[in-house]
Amino acid sequence: MAAYAYQLDTLSGFEDVKKEFNYSDFFENKMLIIHTIRKCLPYSLFSKIQSLAPFKEEDWASYLNISTKTLQRNRNTPDFFFKPIHTEKIIELAEVTHFGKDVFDSAQQFYRWLNTPCFALGNLKPAELLKDSYGKDLVMAELNRIEHGIFA
Repeated sequence: MAAYAYQLDTLSGFEDVKKEFNYSDFFENKMLIIHTIRKCLPYSLFSKIQSLAPFKEEDWASYLNISTKTLQRNRNTPDFFFKPIHTEKIIELAEVTHFGKDVFDSAQQFYRWLNTPCFALGNLKPAELLKDSYGKDLVMAELNRIEHGIFA
């Protein structure tokens, strides 16, 4: 992620990315996120994000609003880049995953929380809300409350 972000930032002319750049830094740099969305995400980087996230391939397909067959076909296409709309969703899910893993002790606990109905979220499973940006904002806000010990 760091190498891709550095490459994007240098190409954009901003050169705002430090040499010692980590995953957390990426989510704090909103301009870099915008550049990434506009330049699109290669499948190779998505694959790395996918390995860090607690989601199954069916979950990713659902969140991206594409079929699992399309996702598998994209994996087999050399130099495939996702469209900006899919890139944005992938980055949103990566951000939720990164924050969720910080709040919970493990990816497994975070995944369990995502798939358990939450009173503060109208008894919906947080994972159900991740399909759109407004739902993602609600999930991030709830994770923030959990991090600070504020339970509904």
